[in-house]
Amino acid sequence: MFARRPDRGVRVVSRVAEALKDSFGYSSFRPHQEEIVSAALAGRDVLALLPTGGGKSLCFQLPAVLGQGLTLVISPLIALMKDQVDGLQANGVEATFLNSSLDSDDARERYRGLWRNQYRLLYVAPERLFQATFMKSLGEWPVERVAIDEAHCISEWGHDFRPEYRRLVELRERFPKIPFMALTATATERVRKDISQQLRLNDPFVSIGSFNRPNLAYRVIPKSKPADQVRRLIAAHRGGAGIVYCASRKAAESVAESLRDANIPARPYHAGLSDHDRSKNQEAFVRDKIQVICATVAFGMGIDKPNVRFVIHHDLPKNVEGYYQETGRAGRDGLASECVLLFSASDVAKQLGFIEEITDETEKRVAKNQLRRMIDYGETTNCRRANLLEYFAERFSEPNCGGCDNCLTPRERFDASIPMQKLLSTVYRVRSASSSMGRAATFGLMHHANILTGKATEQTARWNHEGLSTWGIGHEFSREEWQQIGREAVRRGLLHQMSGDYPTVDLTGAGADFLKTRGTLEMPRPVAPRKAVAAAGEKRGRSTRVNADEAPFDEALFEKLKTVRRTFADERNVPAFVIFGDATLRTMARERPTTAEAFLAVSGVGPAKLTQFGDAFMAVIREHA
Repeated sequence: MFARRPDRGVRVVSRVAEALKDSFGYSSFRPHQEEIVSAALAGRDVLALLPTGGGKSLCFQLPAVLGQGLTLVISPLIALMKDQVDGLQANGVEATFLNSSLDSDDARERYRGLWRNQYRLLYVAPERLFQATFMKSLGEWPVERVAIDEAHCISEWGHDFRPEYRRLVELRERFPKIPFMALTATATERVRKDISQQLRLNDPFVSIGSFNRPNLAYRVIPKSKPADQVRRLIAAHRGGAGIVYCASRKAAESVAESLRDANIPARPYHAGLSDHDRSKNQEAFVRDKIQVICATVAFGMGIDKPNVRFVIHHDLPKNVEGYYQETGRAGRDGLASECVLLFSASDVAKQLGFIEEITDETEKRVAKNQLRRMIDYGETTNCRRANLLEYFAERFSEPNCGGCDNCLTPRERFDASIPMQKLLSTVYRVRSASSSMGRAATFGLMHHANILTGKATEQTARWNHEGLSTWGIGHEFSREEWQQIGREAVRRGLLHQMSGDYPTVDLTGAGADFLKTRGTLEMPRPVAPRKAVAAAGEKRGRSTRVNADEAPFDEALFEKLKTVRRTFADERNVPAFVIFGDATLRTMARERPTTAEAFLAVSGVGPAKLTQFGDAFMAVIREHA
């Protein structure tokens, strides 16, 4: 009797599973990856939305390994190309990139390799794509798939629109029968539809992963003396790598200098630096030569560094999509990481000032709505994770996420009627006093906090505000806490805050009515910034859902394995994570594999890496044991 031939579907699945382990070292897929790969192998157009760290790259890299031709990868992030190609080559996958960082000799050699069908993947930026000579060559190479990374850049409704992406439809017209794969980590439903229309995707397989990043903890801290706050937050991470996002080049430079003064290795990264300095600083960060990079939020960094343990926003982002993407750079290896936003009403006012300069009324309205949602995230007393997910139309059903400040330590609510009356009365009396002097003026929340706490300043003396009846009647709260009460008054419409570099406040009609009727109000009890930072540090040490999946490992062995990894990385002139990620090293430090079979069973280890690095790492494990 003849043996039954195995089903073709079974053979394909087996072939995919083998390639997944042999070329990437993984024994299983992350959510949504398998169905995306299957759709790609079936020749379908694909629109994939996966969170940062969700494994988007593997969705086109694995089909490329299994194919016979060339996968063209279009990415706006030149800095990412080398790291991705280095990682593929370390896994034994033939890949290359073409961009402006190459000299003419390197470029010519890669072109020769492309004509010899040497590569499975080619990374290019959109600018090179439409050069006449390149497009002509592309038509003669065996291109069997086009992958468009950061696909939200094609949409004017996206947070990172890039005009050159609009021309990608020309590529679709040139190669109408080649399947396209569009990938992004941040896109609302409106942006997803725009991506599909702009790229003319043909009945695409659409896969939308959860936006939830369970390994990330979210915290918001009232902003006060931010340089000190940033230093204390970084110190709590004991040498872990992190990013501090700043709203301006000046702030990025200033924060980096402040950290260096505190013996924390840090460098700035912004568009004002030369290409050489920017590249040098990013390289130092990616290769663990420095601990912290201080970057402007307006400039895309393109960091492919999986072991970022914290992201701090020194200033308020202008929209939730940008904030989500920036915080998404933390914990891409799946390990517990922290995202902290320093929040202040003055930052809100600055953003409103920028919006007022927009001349197009539709654009201005959209910008205001986006900022309103960002403010709502910063001020909510409910679960921050649920707030973020709601923005992307995803419902978080659990009553407590176990990984945000509001869920870990819900703030006590209290009757704030009397404190609010004190604050509004101070605003009213300050305005009346200045008017009586013939110089009608308004002042910021800090000035009113100084009056309530009896803090004499040059300004309180110059305007004779130390003689007001509300002088020093608010000692029950610190100046920072009074500012939080002031921000609550702004949020509830009792005070109006002007825009500009020095935002001032004034009573609204509702605020005046509150004073006259002695209104009542309940709000979360304010927390002093220093206490908030300390509490954040304490919460990091607690066992929460964010780090519950991280099993114990031998930390001494982990450090020894990192040293070996660093040696290999330096020899090959690649980032350390190209050799092995932190999660893989932790597994080694936990399971202590000392045979080729056991070493190969570790997630992240394939045959190519076993051959290149196995003996050295297993020798360290044996010696340690």
